[in-house]
Amino acid sequence: MGWIQIILGLLVIIVSISSLSRFYSAGFFLHNDDICRHFYGFKDVYEGIDVRALTARVEEVLNKMERLQDKLESTVQQMEKSKEDLHKTHISRFEYKKFLEDEVIRPLYSAHIALRQIRLPRIEENENGTLIEHPLINNFVIEEIRKYISPKENRVGKTNIYGTRKIYNTIGHACVVMKKELEEYMEYDIGSYCKDDWNLAQKLMIHGCDPLPRRRCLTRASKLYLNPYAINESLWRIPDGRNVRWSNYQCRNFECLSSKNPRRGYSKCTGCFEMEKEKLKWVTNTSFAIDFLIKDVLQIKPGEIRIGLDFGVGTGTFAARMREQNVTIVSTALNLGAPFNEMIALRGLIPLYATLNQRLPFFDNTLDLIHTAGFMDGWIDLQLMDFILFDWDRILRPGGLLWIDRFFCQRKDLDDYMYMFLQFRYRKHKWSIAPKSKDEVYLSALLEKPPRSL
Repeated sequence: MGWIQIILGLLVIIVSISSLSRFYSAGFFLHNDDICRHFYGFKDVYEGIDVRALTARVEEVLNKMERLQDKLESTVQQMEKSKEDLHKTHISRFEYKKFLEDEVIRPLYSAHIALRQIRLPRIEENENGTLIEHPLINNFVIEEIRKYISPKENRVGKTNIYGTRKIYNTIGHACVVMKKELEEYMEYDIGSYCKDDWNLAQKLMIHGCDPLPRRRCLTRASKLYLNPYAINESLWRIPDGRNVRWSNYQCRNFECLSSKNPRRGYSKCTGCFEMEKEKLKWVTNTSFAIDFLIKDVLQIKPGEIRIGLDFGVGTGTFAARMREQNVTIVSTALNLGAPFNEMIALRGLIPLYATLNQRLPFFDNTLDLIHTAGFMDGWIDLQLMDFILFDWDRILRPGGLLWIDRFFCQRKDLDDYMYMFLQFRYRKHKWSIAPKSKDEVYLSALLEKPPRSL
């Protein structure tokens, strides 16, 4: 059995040499000013290089190799102690093959793959010749994530229509914090069906892992999907429930989503799935001064309101009413316990699957109207609200209208929120405050963005 000891000893030497050669090729054992400056300084993150993430990945591989080496050395020592028993023992080729596969080859292969996946910093062919590393690469183990966030060079080697030589795919910075969930989301067989995990994707988005990476798997749809209703009837008719995947909701049909059902699974916008109630919104006079009518709003800018955004929680009723006035509205929606996105789309309207976290995907000064109701209320942090309002100001054109619809907050916080809305010096067309309860108030306003000639 002495030759077994020789083989195991050689494997230990090979593992050690392969590890050392990898770091030698990277310049770690040469006098390299860039390497020394970036890896032996005091900072954790340098220009273009996340040293902390890189160090963690290197240590992970070294630990795997160290465990393998310890296991092989321990096996050799046990053989040395029982030489006489080894001469008497007859090991079959199958047992010997299984030992090599389980105890040597698999751990060695795992360490080898992990070592290859580490993206060591390299000098790019750019004007400065600076040492850079593509961000976040070494934070993730799942190869599909690493492939996605790696920049893709143009095949022809020339500048593309965007004026760049590479395309950079993006993910939200909080994806690093939610590494476990993102790796679960991105673990699939390429070309096969995706898991029915839209709720995991939404959880990632809401917690700041937004935008999510694209996936190379086929999305699932309802097995019983039917053609949607024609546009002349789809606006005010509950869609066919067979066109929705219900597996991640408490309800299994639209009837279950009634506001009368305490187990409907959602709390925002109760009654949104009841068309008889929805038909009354924005077209019927109420006893509250805070309820503006669509016809009154459009009369302020006759013929000028053509496209807009409805930022809130709902099933698209505001967009449906505006469509009847030949105005195109995009409705933001999240599936917070109910299929809001599917409902909007099946009504023949446009859902925008977006969270509060992200910059809106519209160019500057392009929208005629922004309407918000039922979502941004007194729970929102003032600084976050400031960022959101400035983003709305960015996409709203000069002369465009900002419609604040039934915003509510604590009475003691009203002055703070009023300042947030008024800081842009918009022209007031409508402004109304009404009590909601003893300690809460409603605020509705219709404001016009002024021209800016700078």
